[in-house]
Amino acid sequence: MGEPIRIGIVGCGRILPAHLRGYAQLRQRGDDSFRITALYSSKRRDAEMFRKRGEGPPPRPPVSKMPGDPLSAPHMYVTDFQPDLVPEVFDSFEEMLASGVVDALDIPASVFAHHTYTIKAAEAGKHVLVQKPFAVSVAAGRAMVEAARRHGITLGVTENVRYAEGSRIARWAIERGYIGEVQMIASVSIGTPEWSPDKVVAETPWRHQQVLAGGGPSIDIGVHLFHRVRYLCGEVVTVSALARTFEQTRYRRDAAGNVLEAIQPDVDDAFMATYELENGAIGMMSFTWAGHGEPTALPEGMVIYGSKGCLKGGRLFRDGHEPVNVRDLFLAETTPEERERWLPISTPDGFALGFHDFLRAIERGGQPEMSGEQGLRDLAASFAILESARAGGPVRVEDVLAGRVREAQRPIDEYHGLA
Repeated sequence: MGEPIRIGIVGCGRILPAHLRGYAQLRQRGDDSFRITALYSSKRRDAEMFRKRGEGPPPRPPVSKMPGDPLSAPHMYVTDFQPDLVPEVFDSFEEMLASGVVDALDIPASVFAHHTYTIKAAEAGKHVLVQKPFAVSVAAGRAMVEAARRHGITLGVTENVRYAEGSRIARWAIERGYIGEVQMIASVSIGTPEWSPDKVVAETPWRHQQVLAGGGPSIDIGVHLFHRVRYLCGEVVTVSALARTFEQTRYRRDAAGNVLEAIQPDVDDAFMATYELENGAIGMMSFTWAGHGEPTALPEGMVIYGSKGCLKGGRLFRDGHEPVNVRDLFLAETTPEERERWLPISTPDGFALGFHDFLRAIERGGQPEMSGEQGLRDLAASFAILESARAGGPVRVEDVLAGRVREAQRPIDEYHGLA
């Protein structure tokens, strides 16, 4: 093994604890192939908050209390899992690039900055991993992919859905033919326990501003949903959708319920979509940050029906067979070599598996499974929701991907100089 890959963190916000937890998982499993060497934030104190235990400002509490939400990850310091090297802190991105202390960047910064940081990093020959959503618009995402190709860097996306154990095992079961040809897919969610009906999501007001977030749950959650569909079932061809902004004002409140801030969003807070896959399968999905009363969702999450059976959560239902736990089936029917191919490290942490894949891609001079191209396709399918809602009818994902359909994104691209 050569010298460790030196990683600079760009953006020290709410999602960073989940990233650091993933890196800690790798170190605990003996991965000595990397070091976190730099932390950058435009607010220096935010970077100092994660550098070394016992130093810096006090940590922020997690904004989510839902155990499965990465935003609920507890605060962590780099030195908690990397005591041999304390990262440098930068409040200038350009200075960090020129410092000579980084080979690759992990960018959990806000989505509106992804294309700017990625293109500058590519020009400097640095490999890049960006947090989902991939970019603030499809045009921005295309510019990132083109820059990576032009400069020969590795470009990946932190999409924990692809690397989650349940996703990997479901893909294995589908490839083995256990449910036959995929026919129907459903993922239904209305309302959330934490942000509905009218809270500022994750206490980040920019999420509700179109030119900064791209869209509401259509983009923020849509990329997760469409990636799972694409990874498990195949490419999405057409999307037909409705999107609404039901709550005209959203609030940040303190623990006593007093209003700290009120904002007027200009992105959707609810969408419902149907779609068609290349093989003729059809699907439906919804997600909302709006919704008064009790939230509603399919208890199994996404369900997939095929010509021989269905997958519902972690259970496989096959025609003529008793239901089985698909993980148990996977462990019983795979060799150690096969299990290592699907789950190369023994952890359920999707961030850790994603970082492992990104690091191995850098070492071999290639691209990770969750490449920039994959992130761009997820983004195009998600923006197809908003393009369809605006057009009043179905749109082809390829047309959104190529920029032939972009009316819903035009204000974003004009704001960022991408038009």
